[in-house]
Amino acid sequence: MDRLITDALAASGLRTRDPLERLAGLFEAHHERLFRLALRLLGEREEARDLVQESFLRAARSAGSVPAGARDAEAWLVRVAVNLCRDRFRRRAVRGEVATELPDRADPASGPEARAVARRTVCAALATLPPRRRAVVVLHELEELPVAKIAQLLGIGRVTVRWHLAAGRRALAHCLAPAGAQP
Repeated sequence: MDRLITDALAASGLRTRDPLERLAGLFEAHHERLFRLALRLLGEREEARDLVQESFLRAARSAGSVPAGARDAEAWLVRVAVNLCRDRFRRRAVRGEVATELPDRADPASGPEARAVARRTVCAALATLPPRRRAVVVLHELEELPVAKIAQLLGIGRVTVRWHLAAGRRALAHCLAPAGAQP
């Protein structure tokens, strides 16, 4: 990955050591959170790794557009990752690759196999949400971030975050409700 970053910096005309060190610092500070977010949004480890790598490559290519403050830089990286995820979902939808069918459910008290089925069921239900709504739900419910932090990270208003949370929860309740039951 160092080679890719160096090449991207050279291509953008940023040959000084300082931008590379800054990018390395951003990577160290934020790569784990971006990977968790990407994994929850995409559901596949390799795609999540690719998305994180592409996010940092974009930061390397346009180092001047990454905000200077740590919080602002994190928000910029999260927005890039979410936008890349949205692009992937659009491409999948165009190709007809979006899975809309939920896997069979099992009793969660049955052991590791049932937990794996439950996890796949929740991931499939999350996959039915539009990308921004999915990002808001994942950041709030799984990453346990407050509404204000999500608004800052995604560059949207708090009211919009709460609206996406409410709509996402309703959609998930509908998807995850037992057959024949009304949520």
